[in-house]
Amino acid sequence: MIIAIDGPAGAGKSTVAKLLARKMGFLYIDTGAMYRALTLKALENSIDVENSELMSALAHNTGIDLINNADGSLKVLLDGCDVSKEIREPRITKFVSLVAKIKGVRDVMLENQRRLGKGQNSILDGRDIGTVVFPDAEKKFYIDANFQERVSRRHKELIGLGQKISAADVEMDLSNRDKIDSTREVAPLKKADDAIYIDTTKLTIEEVVAKLFQEINR
Repeated sequence: MIIAIDGPAGAGKSTVAKLLARKMGFLYIDTGAMYRALTLKALENSIDVENSELMSALAHNTGIDLINNADGSLKVLLDGCDVSKEIREPRITKFVSLVAKIKGVRDVMLENQRRLGKGQNSILDGRDIGTVVFPDAEKKFYIDANFQERVSRRHKELIGLGQKISAADVEMDLSNRDKIDSTREVAPLKKADDAIYIDTTKLTIEEVVAKLFQEINR
């Protein structure tokens, strides 16, 4: 079974997907982490992240693997090296949406995501899982929350990771990412016609997980 969870940044979809996968014994595939890993490699090698040709070539020559740890956390391997912490840094967040809108990059990632998800029970979260990556997924969800709530959640998350960043900076970043993700030409962020919409603004993470679990088993 494939479960697709889409939604904007800060809506809580990654946390929900991770907990739901652990609850159900499914493989969790964080597609955003894959784009973040490629962004990290580009920045480390001083490659212009807006150069479509260079970024597409880089994607073709980069190995990205995801490993679900026993404690429910996710290990992200970039060319064999663990970059799980580095990909969450503000410098990566600042550029990842620019990388993710490049068609050549998305083509490579699409192939990798389908390879990881096929043949086993999987939960994937991202922007285009239910519309492009797995349009025939058995269950599709679109998780959302109002903008200020998303800003608050992301700010708390980053502070929890030890990053020094203001709420104003997080608000600006999310606003920019929303615009890029929803207006890009290739696989823009949108709700699949057959996806179940869930507003998580006033729900706890546990309540959201329970709600999705109920819908999956209905």
